[in-house]
This record gives sequence, C-alpha cells and structure tokens, in this order.
Amino acid sequence: MANVATRNSYQNNNIILGIESTAHTLGVAIVSDNPPYILADVRYKYVPQKGGILPREVAQFFSLNAGRAVSEALEQAGLDPRELDAIAVALGPGLGPALRVGATIGRALATHLRIPLIGVNHAIAHLEIARALTGLLDPVFLYVSGGNTTVTSHVGGYYRVFGETLDIALGNALDTFARESGIAPPYVKGGRHAIDYCAENGAFIEELPYTVKGQDVSFSGLLTASLRALKKGYKIEDVCYTFREIAYSSVVEVTERGLAHIGKKQVLTTGGVAASDLLNWKLEKMSEAHNAKFKRIPKRYAGDNGVMIALTGLLSLKYGVGIVEPRRAYIRQRWRLDRVPVPWFPDTIPLWRYTVNA
Repeated sequence: MANVATRNSYQNNNIILGIESTAHTLGVAIVSDNPPYILADVRYKYVPQKGGILPREVAQFFSLNAGRAVSEALEQAGLDPRELDAIAVALGPGLGPALRVGATIGRALATHLRIPLIGVNHAIAHLEIARALTGLLDPVFLYVSGGNTTVTSHVGGYYRVFGETLDIALGNALDTFARESGIAPPYVKGGRHAIDYCAENGAFIEELPYTVKGQDVSFSGLLTASLRALKKGYKIEDVCYTFREIAYSSVVEVTERGLAHIGKKQVLTTGGVAASDLLNWKLEKMSEAHNAKFKRIPKRYAGDNGVMIALTGLLSLKYGVGIVEPRRAYIRQRWRLDRVPVPWFPDTIPLWRYTVNA
C-alpha cells in the first residue's frame, strides 16, 4: 500500500472516494491528485462456501459491510467526509445486484455531502490503474478477468477492441472448470489458481480444442471438452495442464495479432487473471520477439479494487467527464469499454513513483 500522509498535506488537492462492487469484491478507496496519491484502500471479498457466486448473496454481503468499508477508508486516510471532493462509483459492467449496492452507496454519499458523483466503467478502470502503476502509457492491453477477455488499445479518443472472447471469459472458464472438476473452491490459493497446482505434474494431451477465430478467442468448447476428457478417464493433472496451456496460449496469440496490427511497442496485462505468472511469462516472450516492452500490473491490483475506481474518477473529474446526477446514476451491466470517451489519455496519475509493496 502507498505511504500515508497527514491530513494537512491533502489541502488544495482533489480527493476522490471510489467504490467498486461489480463482482465478488467490495472495494472502497480514497486517492488524491498529489503524492502519495493512494490514501486508503479497503477491500471486503465475498468467498462462497461451495459452488459459484450467487449475485443475491454477494449483494447481501456488500450491504452488510458497506458502512464499515467506508468508515475504514476515511479512517485510513485521516479524513472527515466533508473533505472529499467527489464520489466515484463503478456503474458497470458487472452483476446487477452487486452493482446496485455500490450505486446506492455512491448516490447517498454524493447527495448527503453535496459533491459530484462520477460514474466509472469498471473495465476502463482496470486499464487506467495498470497504466498508472507501470508507467506504460500507450500499450496494447490484454485485459483478462472473470468477466472479461479483451485485447484493447487507445486509438482516436477511445479504447478500441481488437480482439475478445466470443463466449465466456478466461477467468470464468478457469473457475468453472476448477469447480466442476472438483479441485476448487477456493479458486485461488497462495496467489496461484487451483489449476496451477493441479497442472504441476501434468502432460499435454491431444483431446482438447484450440479455438482462435481471427483476433477473437472462444473457451466454451475447451471447457466442455476438458470436462468430457475427465469422464473418459484422462488424468486430472494432464487435463489441467492442457486446459491451462491452450487457454493462455490462445490469448497470447490474439494479443500478438493486436500488437502487430496496431504497431505499438508496449504490452500490458491487467485484470484478475493477470496475476498468473505463467501467462505473464508467455506474454513477455511474445513481446521480446516483437521488440516491445512488456509489463504486468502488480498482483495486489490485478483483481478488483476501489483504488482503480477512485483513480479513474479523479481523471474524469479533472477532464470534466462522467459526472452524473445521483438520481440518474443508472447501472449498466453490459457497458462496453469501447463506448466510453477517454479524453485524458495519455495523462495519468504516476502511481509507479509512490506505490510500494504492490
């Protein structure tokens, strides 16, 4: 986490409280546009005891912990709520019930404090925090998470999509296979996915499909074939290894095509699956072959968090975009990142200079 400054050092700065509630993590963070930038970072993660995530249970968990999360963030920052300049909240894409909790908190705070409310696109926030934490200001992104698999880069005022999943996202495919095969939950242990542990002594098998269509990928066939292979008697270690190799190699391939098409010289991973060491190693080798600079987002900020929402809200406030009336702060479950103008690009907040132990 960033170093913590005293309250007096925040004077004359824009100070934004950000709320993330799109999936399993309720994140509340506070950032400033002057060092040390990250003033507070609080996270409450919902972990199901069995099976997958049920949106109504996530929403209930968020509702029970929302007040505590906001209070803890203000305490970490040493701030009175009246010292905030704006509230930023993720309005999509994501799970409807979970999004509604965050939107409700954001509307209430902005209305009570009489300060601007900024609607943030969750996917854009993942891109912006990656730029801010690494210093790669104009990269080709591979954005991979539970709900997203996208190759994107900034062109002409927007993040343009140069490749994406045609069905389920990479993170969803990994988690679903892990759950259905019986090796999870928990899906992540010690910073590694359950499939990584399972695949350690595995070998490649020819049973599973590799599906890349132009610059897009598909994982539903791979998922179905992997579960079928287990029923046929293939060793779980071999299926895990092959599933992982095919899934990661396919997204590296479409990232490479995007890099060649756009002609940029930077590659950056972000999103929850970007915590994978193996995926980043593959991307690094691909980038070296194209004389491109590669960086990964620090693991602490790969997954969902409030810092990325507050950061994007701060940039939006500086450039006068994204401000909404609280009563019109509607959630958008399928809010595509290529529909959001990004007028601040390539401006960012240089978090890489001050963030430690990320």
